[in-house]
Amino acid sequence: MFNKWLKPYLPRTLFKRAFLILIVPIVLIQVVVGVVFVERLFQDVSRQLTNSVAIDVNHLIGLIKSGEDPLETAKSLQIATSWQDAPNFEAEDSYRDVYDFAGWYVIETLHSEVPEVRVVDLETERSSVLILAEIGGRGMIFQVARSRVSASNPHQLLVYMILAAALLSVLAALFLRNQIKPIRRLARAAEAFGKGQNLPLNPRGASEVRSAATAFLSMRTRIERQIEQRTMMLSGVSHDLRTPLTRLKLSVSLMEPDEETALIQRDLDEMEEILNEFLAFARGDSEEQDEHVSPKSLAEQLVQNASRTERKVQLTFDGAADADAPVKMRRPAVQRAISNLISNALKYGDKTRLNLYTGAGFVEFVVEDNGPGIAADQRADAVKPFARLDAARNQDKGAGVGLGLAIAADIARSHGGSLILSESDDLGGLKAAFRLPR
Repeated sequence: MFNKWLKPYLPRTLFKRAFLILIVPIVLIQVVVGVVFVERLFQDVSRQLTNSVAIDVNHLIGLIKSGEDPLETAKSLQIATSWQDAPNFEAEDSYRDVYDFAGWYVIETLHSEVPEVRVVDLETERSSVLILAEIGGRGMIFQVARSRVSASNPHQLLVYMILAAALLSVLAALFLRNQIKPIRRLARAAEAFGKGQNLPLNPRGASEVRSAATAFLSMRTRIERQIEQRTMMLSGVSHDLRTPLTRLKLSVSLMEPDEETALIQRDLDEMEEILNEFLAFARGDSEEQDEHVSPKSLAEQLVQNASRTERKVQLTFDGAADADAPVKMRRPAVQRAISNLISNALKYGDKTRLNLYTGAGFVEFVVEDNGPGIAADQRADAVKPFARLDAARNQDKGAGVGLGLAIAADIARSHGGSLILSESDDLGGLKAAFRLPR
């Protein structure tokens, strides 16, 4: 329960947490040492010095009570004396500054050691102690230098301790920053690799950080090699299959057109589309370069391309205040992903709409249709490769192997974005939100 209460107030970054772990013991040690020192300095030393002054004041009061003149003795004791007319013995018995910790012990000691003392004033003159004593109904003021009752510079050690703590904190911050820097570089390289980018990384820092960086580089090399092998394999398979497929299409084109040849042609077109989906999924977007693209112009081009199928796609810009502001993306990949979403919408619905949203830190292409949609419990499986949801999306309405949504989701993730499937509020079909960071 304590951790839940404290957790929101703890720093998030490793640098701040490590710095906190280092600086808290230093501060605690300084506080403990300072409290112990101040307690001994302010209490013991102040009491001893004030006792000595109290002895001198008692001696002078004794001289006055015996009828002797205390002036010469007071001068030798370095105590100034003066009579006060109509003294106010009912006033407060002490005056001191709030931060004058030693003054508390001075006042307490003088009252306990000198019975005649009525008022101790440490506030009127900061360099002196004014002591009002009642002697035979009259008031006498004894003025003593403040340095005689307490340490003259008790704050010096505290100042040195604070300066030392500040210096150690700066050195610790510089050291921690140098140690955290390799971890930050590793995090940036890992984040960039997740987006399809390859940042150079040289293992540096502590041995544990070097080991982590070396392991990451080995993992990145293996993944890149596996992706390359997968791409080469599927590209080779697609290329090898295209040759007999082309021969079959040529043979069908030379045959007399009838219902049988139309079915064969449909199967051949479906096979060609499957090969294209395989190749697009295998290739991904790792070989494409980033560029700054206007989301508005991209959306307009996508709708224009879709209109070639003699099916209209409605384009809206609701909530797109800065649709022309360029966004960094791999344009061919994003165009391919959104084209897949539009193609799916055209296959399974009679009405398709593309809406562009922009917000703080993101741009979102939303494709909606009035088709059968996808059930909520099947949407997670819909974005997996080769997933076919025949119960929801009729097989007779389109060909493919279930890679369209998987390709779109993969491209969104490689850009640091996401693909979210839901139900269209007004059209009633599938709503696919392709979001990219700005």
